[in-house]
Amino acid sequence: MKTRTVGEVMTREVVQAQRATPFKEVVRLLDRYRISGLPVVDDDDKVLGVVSGSDLMRGHAARATTAAELMSTPAITIHPEQDVADAARMMERHAIERLPVVDEEDRLIGIATRRDLLRIFLRTDEEIRRQVIDDILTGVLRLPPGAVFVSVRDGMVTLDGRVELRSDIPLAVRSTWQVEAVIGVVNSLTFRVDDISPAGHVSSAGGRS
Repeated sequence: MKTRTVGEVMTREVVQAQRATPFKEVVRLLDRYRISGLPVVDDDDKVLGVVSGSDLMRGHAARATTAAELMSTPAITIHPEQDVADAARMMERHAIERLPVVDEEDRLIGIATRRDLLRIFLRTDEEIRRQVIDDILTGVLRLPPGAVFVSVRDGMVTLDGRVELRSDIPLAVRSTWQVEAVIGVVNSLTFRVDDISPAGHVSSAGGRS
């Protein structure tokens, strides 16, 4: 089973501020890009904190003048290899709208917002199922109707049945995982002909890859 990761859905172009970015410039950035918050980074792109609309209100009352004085710290961040579900839970737990995405050295590489996550979850299971059948099983693999049973529950797709070639299995799984709103794929496919092993054979019972 493979699940959708933060790195697959995050926004790579990040509106950000430096420590010394003035209060008015932060306000202008939020208004110009119609966003509710932005990360504050140092000279090495390491995330120091995050400025949100509520931080602006508090900063205005406290006469804050720079992003460093406005930001909330420490920043709550996430890594690109973590699951989308992990990001959703972190946002819910901390009541935040966005998560800076950082690499192994805590440098900013993207941002995951509630909107990014919603793009994954807004499609219905039936819409996902129909696309997998029409575009992948029928369109790409040219399988006859009913050769593979497709079920979808909360974005998790299960493929169960038999394909012609063993090499069709990774293609089916990879293509299904790339369908928008799919968060994971359970592979229960078998094959009739092994076209991968040096001594390929026809399996009467079907093999599993």
